[in-house]
Amino acid sequence: MTSPPEDPTRMLGDDDRDTAVERLQEAYAEGHISHEELDERLQHALTARTRGELAPALASLPAQKAATASTIAVANGRIKRRGVWRVPRNLKVESAFGKVHLDLSRAVIEHPVIDIELQLGTGRARITVPRDAIVDVEGLHTGWKDVRYKARQSSRPGAPQIRISGSMGFGRLRIRHARR
Repeated sequence: MTSPPEDPTRMLGDDDRDTAVERLQEAYAEGHISHEELDERLQHALTARTRGELAPALASLPAQKAATASTIAVANGRIKRRGVWRVPRNLKVESAFGKVHLDLSRAVIEHPVIDIELQLGTGRARITVPRDAIVDVEGLHTGWKDVRYKARQSSRPGAPQIRISGSMGFGRLRIRHARR
């Protein structure tokens, strides 16, 4: 599914301008543009009034990097992620009341270490990790029940490491390795 093209006559807001300045600063820090070019593009970005006027300042910049942190939060209800989905480097999961199910067995894991922070009040959580993943639950504090997890005896070199931290009030965390 493609997103609709942006309207070049739409007026810029402060958030749009701030995002453009951040992209220009990142491009300079990564060596994609020179100091002089940064000055010129910043001046252009700060004086632009519409998206169409801003476009030349951002032309030829590399694509934005995917976010490395994400938060999934609900007050009550279910949190469920399964199938093919991109796992960020840092994932925070917050739920006051409800169930959490994270299935990483078919997920796209681009980072060697994944940090999952659980902030759960009442309810249970289940995390399915890849077959060869290394799981560390030392940073997780449980209030009422213990964590159910049986570590694998061996894993291949380069296997993803999944560190689970945070706190759980009344509920149990069950971690299992995928069968395939």
